[in-house]
Amino acid sequence: MIVKRATADSIKEAARLLRSGGLVAFPTETVYGLGADATDGKAVARIFAAKGRPSFNPLIVHVAETAWVKPLAHTDAWFDKLAAAFWPGPLTLVLRRRADCAASHLVSAGLDTIALRMPDHAVARGLLRATERPLAAPSANASGTISPTLAQHVADSLGDKVDMILDGGACKVGVESTVLDISGEVAALLRPGAVTAEQITSVIGPVDHAADANVSALKSPGQLASHYAPGLPLRLNARDARAGEALLGFGVSPGAALNLSVRGDLVEAAANLFAMMRALDDAQRFKGMAVSPIPATGIGIAINDRLKRAAAPKP
Repeated sequence: MIVKRATADSIKEAARLLRSGGLVAFPTETVYGLGADATDGKAVARIFAAKGRPSFNPLIVHVAETAWVKPLAHTDAWFDKLAAAFWPGPLTLVLRRRADCAASHLVSAGLDTIALRMPDHAVARGLLRATERPLAAPSANASGTISPTLAQHVADSLGDKVDMILDGGACKVGVESTVLDISGEVAALLRPGAVTAEQITSVIGPVDHAADANVSALKSPGQLASHYAPGLPLRLNARDARAGEALLGFGVSPGAALNLSVRGDLVEAAANLFAMMRALDDAQRFKGMAVSPIPATGIGIAINDRLKRAAAPKP
């Protein structure tokens, strides 16, 4: 494993690795992604092996420009409006695959759809352009564990399973992208994120909330009931810590070991969520983790979604 600060030279080196079938972790505005050439089935299979990821869980494919979508998927007026409004940015769109789509069928987990996103991060976009290929890139961590928002998180979770880590500093959003399925007659929200349902509705009209869809037909990452999980037991909507617990606070939270946002700022809380969960999990002096109530509004909906899945019983 090589960790390199993201520069023009290291991005070119990373692109060479990707074109030769390697795995490269890179920063986006949401979390660090574990990238592979989406057109190389063997490279994509390495992602599943490195993460220990269930094969039925699809991968998001990242593109540098809207024009890259046309050879991969069928687009329509919904896509045009949403891409114009939110790309580049933390919105993944699930579209119908083209019959001649160059992306490996592994990224779609055998479905006739493909999940696509254009990241809003200079390093990610630079890497895509240097590679000149779409990149499959789920979060760069062992499957089901806390997502990485720093390069060190990737190194701690995956170690030598990744060929290179591009260090671009902390991720500014801190939770994974919103996932919206527009492959059918009804637009369905599969995973909440920084782009809210209200924002999407303002562009294309009402959307169906399908975040708890049956896992037998997963169409995007982040739909498993147990996901983003720390090693410690997690208790939600806690007002204080019980014996042996660390309190992860929000707003006024006396006795909190760490506080997602003392000011009660949901955007700040989202950016801190995974890093602070990981810090408490790694502290080795707690028997459990308690989390203060988070308002279920705006990006708070995404935070609560991640916390609910992190607290779910592990399979």
